[in-house]
Amino acid sequence: MIGPKLFLPFVRQGECMRYEQRAYAHVKFLELMAELYENDFEDFFHRLMCSRYPDFLDVRTAGSLGDMSADGLTLHSRRLYACYAPQTVKPYKIREKFEGDLAGAIAKRSGQFDTFVFVHNDRRGLHPEVTGLLSAAASNTPSLRFEQMGVRRLWQECLRLDLMTAEDVLRCEIPIKEMTFGIGMDDLEPLLKQLQERRREPDPFMSLPDVPIEKLDFNRIDGEEREDLLRGMRQSHLVDAFYEGTMRELEHDEVAEGFRVYYQQMRREWPDPEDVLWQLRMYVLGNAQPRPKVLRAALVVLAHFFERCDIFEAPPAGWQPGLDIPA
Repeated sequence: MIGPKLFLPFVRQGECMRYEQRAYAHVKFLELMAELYENDFEDFFHRLMCSRYPDFLDVRTAGSLGDMSADGLTLHSRRLYACYAPQTVKPYKIREKFEGDLAGAIAKRSGQFDTFVFVHNDRRGLHPEVTGLLSAAASNTPSLRFEQMGVRRLWQECLRLDLMTAEDVLRCEIPIKEMTFGIGMDDLEPLLKQLQERRREPDPFMSLPDVPIEKLDFNRIDGEEREDLLRGMRQSHLVDAFYEGTMRELEHDEVAEGFRVYYQQMRREWPDPEDVLWQLRMYVLGNAQPRPKVLRAALVVLAHFFERCDIFEAPPAGWQPGLDIPA
């Protein structure tokens, strides 16, 4: 069983942030998402993106020119961002905003962007209307790429900030004190609940998915941690079932990206894979002691993203145990 270790020292310019501080920052971020609308949300978006990307241009309105159908542009990745954060979400308003901003951007910003990104603050996830709009736009305008940027992706950008910058972006002090959080990523709560309801004790003779055992060896995962992941792999198909469907697949990709971002940070800070797994478990569950049923569900989730190679490294072609050990 993956057991508790020392709490996490994290990132800061000359300082470290512990797990509790990151969890506190997430709470403050969600509070902001619940209260920022329209211009206030756009101001937050500009603060965040300017902190993350030196080539980000925070476009402001300028008299009769307005913003020329862009709330932001990145010079190198050539992305154009259009923000939409109303207090009340109405499907026909979403369509008007999306289609109006896209048509305006094509007319006024031709040659300035290759990807159109629709930014929103809907904490519930991607609205069905946006799914259809993105799909239709991709078919009708094959010269452009289309993305959405919601609460999950905004938080992933926040995760990459150092402590001082995070405090500036979130407009709050992030205190240094021990706190207990009973859930890590609240977006994963519905998945954990379904896994608790649907999972059964796995058949020990059930064949494992087509995942090279070499990946466990390459990442030096052994003992009880190895057994936990192997046991979870026998039920990881339940995670795929949870994310079936067009809207769920988009959510699946966003959750996977969150795991990739968090894993990369943990891998830099914790050389021992057992410590990395412990930090990933806290990412899912928080730092409170979970009930056994909840813990088993979390291990299925970790096994799923391990299989997908969102967490931990895939061995290079031709690698064999005993020939090479990752640094």
